Amino acid sequence: MDEIFMPNNRFNPLPDNNLTKTAKDSAIGKAIRYTINQWDSLTRYIDDGNIQIDNNAAERHIKPFVIGRKNWLFNQTPRGANASALLYSLVQTAVANNLEPFDYLKYLLTARPKLGRHYKPEALDQFLPWNLTEKIKPLK
Repeated sequence: MDEIFMPNNRFNPLPDNNLTKTAKDSAIGKAIRYTINQWDSLTRYIDDGNIQIDNNAAERHIKPFVIGRKNWLFNQTPRGANASALLYSLVQTAVANNLEPFDYLKYLLTARPKLGRHYKPEALDQFLPWNLTEKIKPLK
């Protein structure tokens, strides 16, 4: 059984002769053609164990943006849209680094002004989420 999943000899449950047995415009015919045309992509995870069989993790991460899409319609100006994008980016960065978003934002908005108006760009490194794991509580 292992040899049928070798990269150069992949098992294909829908051989090309099924194409002649189905109508081209039928739903099953379209499904078979799609499967045959996408077979290499559909079985790519077999070649590399690091590739996930699904994209659930990616979809889970973009879900807040999909839900918030309708809310973005109410941004009245480009500056408002930029401010929203900045806020969403900060929140998602905190979540990606296992930090409580509210606490992360609170820290940024209270500690950053203490730098003043003139500072070196390297001074911002202290506000990067991976440098704040000791100061901000983790997500629950």
